[in-house]
Amino acid sequence: MTIRSIQRALQVLQALNCQPSSTIAALHQTTGLPKPTLVRILRTFEADGYVENDSRQGGYVLTARVVSLSAGFHSDPLVVEAGRAWAIALTRKHRWPISIALPDTDAVVVRFSTVPDSAMSPFHKTVNMRLAWLTRALGLGYFAFAPDDERELILSMLRNDQQAENDLARQPQMLDRLISGIRARGFATRAEYVEPRNSDTIAVPIFGQGGRVLASLGITYFRSAFPSATEACGRYVPILQAASREISEEVARILCAVHGKSPDTPPDLPN
Repeated sequence: MTIRSIQRALQVLQALNCQPSSTIAALHQTTGLPKPTLVRILRTFEADGYVENDSRQGGYVLTARVVSLSAGFHSDPLVVEAGRAWAIALTRKHRWPISIALPDTDAVVVRFSTVPDSAMSPFHKTVNMRLAWLTRALGLGYFAFAPDDERELILSMLRNDQQAENDLARQPQMLDRLISGIRARGFATRAEYVEPRNSDTIAVPIFGQGGRVLASLGITYFRSAFPSATEACGRYVPILQAASREISEEVARILCAVHGKSPDTPPDLPN
């Protein structure tokens, strides 16, 4: 059940956001709402400081206070918004859980997971799980493809951490070989000695504008389901890479829509 009055208020707010100023008549034409309803909504917005009736600009205008409505939204979750539908669709098709992870200082954090949608997940819950940069697939799937200055900044934090999972940060030659291999293959996997050993994760980067890495996208499966990791990677890496490209395009479409452009229709799900 929805609350119609809230829907109408948001409809008016969106219409106001599309024009420098708006009259009652213009809002009526845009939203189709009755003029008395529009007057009540606008007076409410005025009373709360979100709208001003400025005769010099020819109608109602939004105030700077509307920016506070987006104060809790940052650029990073945009990739989660863009990737959510793709992740769910992949799990429905291939059964295994899909995760999207983002950087958080000394680790990556799973910000979205389809574990609840998967009947074959090795984990009960992964959202908000912190994963090591250099031993977990989702960490390496981001780290290996990040620009040199970002990788160095991450390593500067890890070198002073004495946990075993960060030992590679103090072994530059071994780390360079690992990163070179991941970049050449185009994907990362979990270190073999990391628990649980009955499963593995394959991860690829999600790129944004200018080639910046936004997040990592991974699929987790039971190792016993495949004769070898090579076969699992051969099957799922192309699927993940195709989904990553689609998510990148969806991020761009959302950004275009935010700036007043019409997003394109999303393509079909990759096979």
